[in-house]
Amino acid sequence: MLKDITIGQHFPGNSPVHNLDPRLKIVLTVAFVFVLFLSTNFVGLALAAAVTLLIYKVSGIPLKMLKKSIKPLLPLILFTVILNLFFIKGPGDPLISLGFIKIYKEAILFIIVMICRIIFLICGTSLLTYTTSPIMLTDGLESLMKPLNKIHFPVHEMAMMITIALRFIPTLIEETDKIMNAQKSRGAMLDSGSFADRIKALVPILIPLFISSLRRAEELATAMECRCYHGGEGRTRLKQLKITGTDITNTVIVAVMFAIILSTRMFFPRVI
Repeated sequence: MLKDITIGQHFPGNSPVHNLDPRLKIVLTVAFVFVLFLSTNFVGLALAAAVTLLIYKVSGIPLKMLKKSIKPLLPLILFTVILNLFFIKGPGDPLISLGFIKIYKEAILFIIVMICRIIFLICGTSLLTYTTSPIMLTDGLESLMKPLNKIHFPVHEMAMMITIALRFIPTLIEETDKIMNAQKSRGAMLDSGSFADRIKALVPILIPLFISSLRRAEELATAMECRCYHGGEGRTRLKQLKITGTDITNTVIVAVMFAIILSTRMFFPRVI
């Protein structure tokens, strides 16, 4: 399960998605999130799925990454299904009535829409880190938040923290996997026993992981100090961000796709 978590991974490439300016990618990703939650019918969600698959195809990211992105979320999706299935009521008669358990059509429709939104949300936002290097992502975030410098907001430090957090997610996952294998080799029963026993078995994993994370953070801080890192003040960049005509063209194409998805709100009935 841990090996299936792909958050924070970067896959180098030379596709139009990889070469798109990171600032535009961040803006389009945020716009995609809004489009998803403004889509209230199955036609809009189907178009959102088609756009997501098309962008993955253009970027050259293997579609199997979609499966890996979704697999760790299955417990969350299952919890969402159970929670909404029994607590959402409808104006009409229930489809299924077993004693105090009543399942309405509105609950089923809401669950389908919510599951689609969660899956597309993860797939769409994961594409940002798949196709953007940590350095470019930091520069893009810093550039977008640059107006906040006027109110003395630590823009560079915030962008750096976000990028470092994303960068170290795969490292922490790998470290957790190593610790779990080491504990299993010592006879730890991590996959069996009652729920309480499994919770207790996490203690020998969390403590070494916590210590390892602190050690890595200290090593990173020392390395940055040795390289005379003092934040964004006076910092130069090897690659300057510059929006080209190709970037604008690709952004307009994606924006038109988002507009088509939103237009389904006017021509098709709402599901929820």
